[in-house]
Amino acid sequence: MPAATPARRAAHAVVRRTLQDGAFADRALHGEAQGLDPRERALAKRLAFGAVQRRGTLDWAVDRLANRKLDPPVRAALHLGLYQLLFTEVAPHAAVAESVELAKPSPGAKLVNAVLRRVQREGLGLPADDTPAGAAIRHSHPRWLVELWWDWLGAARTRALLAADNEPAELALRVNPLAGTPVDLDGRREDDALVVDGPMDVLAHPLYRAGAITPQSRASQRVARTVDPQPGERVLDLCAAPGGKTTHLAALMQDRGEVVAVEVHPQRAKALRANAQRLHATCVRVLEQDARDPIAGGPYDRVLCDPPCSGLGTLRTHPDLRWRVTPEAIERLVGIQEEVVARAREALKPGGTLVYSVCTLSPQEERVAGAEHWRTLPSEDDTDGFYTARDAA
Repeated sequence: MPAATPARRAAHAVVRRTLQDGAFADRALHGEAQGLDPRERALAKRLAFGAVQRRGTLDWAVDRLANRKLDPPVRAALHLGLYQLLFTEVAPHAAVAESVELAKPSPGAKLVNAVLRRVQREGLGLPADDTPAGAAIRHSHPRWLVELWWDWLGAARTRALLAADNEPAELALRVNPLAGTPVDLDGRREDDALVVDGPMDVLAHPLYRAGAITPQSRASQRVARTVDPQPGERVLDLCAAPGGKTTHLAALMQDRGEVVAVEVHPQRAKALRANAQRLHATCVRVLEQDARDPIAGGPYDRVLCDPPCSGLGTLRTHPDLRWRVTPEAIERLVGIQEEVVARAREALKPGGTLVYSVCTLSPQEERVAGAEHWRTLPSEDDTDGFYTARDAA
């Protein structure tokens, strides 16, 4: 039997590390895929992220078919094989044979072979998604989250959202006029957003290095436009890293005025400064402090309050996030959000504009009552899930 391909070996290592060590899938992939050519790296990412994303469904299948405790390397091999058989167009013989190789030299390789060949022969029926319990298994989301959305959005919209969360996200870029560099890429243009046709290694592209483009979802780009900063104004951006919205504010202001970007973590603040420099946003000044503390230098014409949130609107691009967020974590985040909003209001000049924005989909994290607001859903808007509200002081 031929050895597993480098792409599948890298994918197996990523899945094993997420199961065994609780590693973040994107960080694990960065380490495990080094040295792979672009095509192999793309396959490794597709398989690893897909298997992590579908962990709930795959664990359900393994528990039904294996009926025994499995070591992480064996479970990871079985997850990869099942993911390919159930959710991809990969040739079944390759999915089975290479997954068995990945499980070796463990005796569990025989079980992997038996389970995958049975699924290859007989298929595997998943539960219907007409109840939250069935939908959680079929669409691979935590049951508590399915129940939350089911009660909030209704059954039909929840099913559509769950299905959309497992689809690839569109590749959206923000075109940055401050770079002064023409951008001639194939895609669909909406204001500053460019939705690219086909795959693209954005970070390696010359236009990225020139600061002419930066990856940013269409929903995220809509936030700065909701702030609507004007040239010459002073704008405060709370919890600003990594700086996508910060630098968009600067671009909308034609880099005239001042954007004070508050970030508490030194390394994230350093990355924010580098991002502002790359994107030619010279009016950005980074202030290292906790956004829950009083903000000096006010009052500000406009304040963007972008506090830590559960990120439940970004499950397409963060495959393991759905398994990390808990109801208890959301409750803690709500307290932080309330504190940051209070500081934002204190820093705002009379008659100024406050915008509150979170990249999540949970009713507990929607605030700034009485304001103009909008919400996006991946299932309805084909972009990240965001809640954004605009209010005047």
